[in-house]
Amino acid sequence: MPNLDPLPSAEEPEDALAAVVALRHMADQLERKAVKEAIAQGWSWSQVAEALGVSKQAAHKRHALHIKSAKGAIKG
Repeated sequence: MPNLDPLPSAEEPEDALAAVVALRHMADQLERKAVKEAIAQGWSWSQVAEALGVSKQAAHKRHALHIKSAKGAIKG
């Protein structure tokens, strides 16, 4: 995990907002990889959703297509 210290100060909005975008991208990547691994390990969508703090439907809607396409790429 990259060291996040020091983060830009909010007093420098251009730098701070660029950091927010970068952090969101990193968080999204980590979430996708963790969900894919959880499903591969046999977790249910309910378990994934609970860990993410969202509904089962929200977790499935956000991640199911990505997991399906990754499986297709492996098989193909």
